[in-house]
Amino acid sequence: MKHPTITTPADSDPSTRRPGLVEVSDGRRSMGGREVIGLLAMVMAIVALAIDIILPAFADIRADFGLSPDSTAAAGLITTFLLGLAVSQVFFGVLADRFGRKPILYTGIALYIVGALASAFAPGFGWLLAARFVWGAGAAAPRILTLSVLRDIYSGEQMARAMSFVMAIFILIPVVAPSLGAVLTSWITWRGAVGFTVVVAVLIGIWTLRLPETLRPENRLELTWSDIGRAARTVLTNRVTVGYMLAFTALFGSFASYLASSELIFSDVFGLAEEFPIVFGALSVVAGIAVLVNSRVVERVGLQKLIRLVMIGYLISAVALNVISALTGGIPPFWLFAVGLAVVFSMHALLIPNLNSAAMIPMASVAGTASAIIGTVATAGGALLGAVIDRAYDGTVAPLSLGFLVLGLVAWLLCRSAEAGLRAIAMEPAPEPVN
Repeated sequence: MKHPTITTPADSDPSTRRPGLVEVSDGRRSMGGREVIGLLAMVMAIVALAIDIILPAFADIRADFGLSPDSTAAAGLITTFLLGLAVSQVFFGVLADRFGRKPILYTGIALYIVGALASAFAPGFGWLLAARFVWGAGAAAPRILTLSVLRDIYSGEQMARAMSFVMAIFILIPVVAPSLGAVLTSWITWRGAVGFTVVVAVLIGIWTLRLPETLRPENRLELTWSDIGRAARTVLTNRVTVGYMLAFTALFGSFASYLASSELIFSDVFGLAEEFPIVFGALSVVAGIAVLVNSRVVERVGLQKLIRLVMIGYLISAVALNVISALTGGIPPFWLFAVGLAVVFSMHALLIPNLNSAAMIPMASVAGTASAIIGTVATAGGALLGAVIDRAYDGTVAPLSLGFLVLGLVAWLLCRSAEAGLRAIAMEPAPEPVN
């Protein structure tokens, strides 16, 4: 059998190695770089859509299932989705390194659709939580396959730049998803809004038929325990990957808490229940702009240096947010809190794609497994950390503000450790082959 070849930036002249200028081909299909990035952005977007479209429906869901208006149980719809997203990533990642990216992507989209449909027809809140777990499990494949394909094609700062374009769409989805969810909920109930995500997933699934297979034949992992174990050891014994992965986990924890508790905070603390979609979307615009800025500066500044500088900015902004909270008894003027959040989210949006890219630098030969482990640890750990912050909610913004600062400090220390490891190796080391 003749193995297909893949035309990627790794095979092309350095002057043309930029997202949007390189054709990707597996011998049967070909796709221009701009379309690849656009498709991967939309594949990642269905993950964000599943999270954000349901946020404005929390009040209706509480009423539908007999929960009290201020119940924090609705936050469980985010936590269970993230846990489902976490636990299945390892399985999808290993399978993607064995069978290729596309078959696993199709499997995940199918499971995503099943979970969404089960959520739409949920007869009780417990059923809805279980369906959200399945929905999240299906969303894991689009997430890790996006990262795997990017790592198949790009490396280092170029991967960070490409990922910034993808993450910009992922972050900008909250600009429209809450408002869309609010409109759909008022028009066809929250169950209809959930059903809308099924339509989107089907359309994206059809588009992915055009995507070439990007897993190189020499990087296919044999599905044996020894090879899987060797691939996992390659990931978990690399100081750079582990350091940046855990830093990513810490920062995702504070973001997960914001996702789960933002509707209650804006409604309960600031009395902005009706304005929630607009406020949530406006803050997402700020984060999206930051990601687009990142795509333009990461190659000029350098990945490691940019992470270091932005991490310092993140800590300064988190300290300022806590000072604001302390001086106002945890209930600051909304405009002041919103400005503080916007600055924190800008730093956060700059860090997430770069930390993910930095963690993947040494993982060329096990990209699927690496992205799965990184995603599992970051998502599960972040969801659990976020749940701890959610449970500390006391009617003020103090717990969320403190969460940003504490987890930011943890991330900073982990980044320092990873930097030391990164300085000791070449930018593109060659891990021991696993096949």
